[in-house]
Amino acid sequence: MTGNTAQGRLIGSGRAADVYELDGSRVLRRYRIGANVESEARLMRYLRWAGFPVPEVFSAQGTDMVMARIDGTDMLSDLARRPWHAIACARILARMHDQLHEIQAPPWLPRPLGEGDRVLHLDLHPGNVMLTRAGPIVIDWSNGAAGPPGADVAMASLIMRVSEVDNLPKTIQLISGLVRGVVVRGFERAVTADSTPYLAAAVKLRIADRNVRSSEVTALQRLIGGQS
Repeated sequence: MTGNTAQGRLIGSGRAADVYELDGSRVLRRYRIGANVESEARLMRYLRWAGFPVPEVFSAQGTDMVMARIDGTDMLSDLARRPWHAIACARILARMHDQLHEIQAPPWLPRPLGEGDRVLHLDLHPGNVMLTRAGPIVIDWSNGAAGPPGADVAMASLIMRVSEVDNLPKTIQLISGLVRGVVVRGFERAVTADSTPYLAAAVKLRIADRNVRSSEVTALQRLIGGQS
């Protein structure tokens, strides 16, 4: 499979990649920027073997990954429609972190946030949790790494606090700040690992991400400055 793989109907877009429908059971995730999905696919296959809920990967090469289509709604969209589910979503998110951090990392994963032997997602926020009838499924493993669980929690908290959410329905815009606060506080109370020792390192790594906007960089710097 190469970048010339036939693509179907566009069904989703993120900051770095687009998702196309191939048929009723498969989707194509194609990065718009230079990326090699083979290491991401390798981690996803490892996690499925370990029993963690991720989409099945059928093939991966270059910027393209073909994987199972998930029949569900991402948690962020669910919160936009049903903000009263904020506490429940926060607890689900915390549970997914705790479950992931029980898995020993394979030796080939990078360690950008210090020593540790647990699998980290480093982007595990509501937008990357799909809610399905079979339970939550975690997507987008492009930042997957090894390290201490607290670093993963720190990164998730930072992302939820400062990341800009595009295309919010008008009905939710006025209360989005309140919902965000409820989710973040609920998540931080429910999750097991302590993020405090890793906040500064997580900010530095997040700022280095080319998909982070300049306004978000400013917010990250302000956030960590206020805690120093």
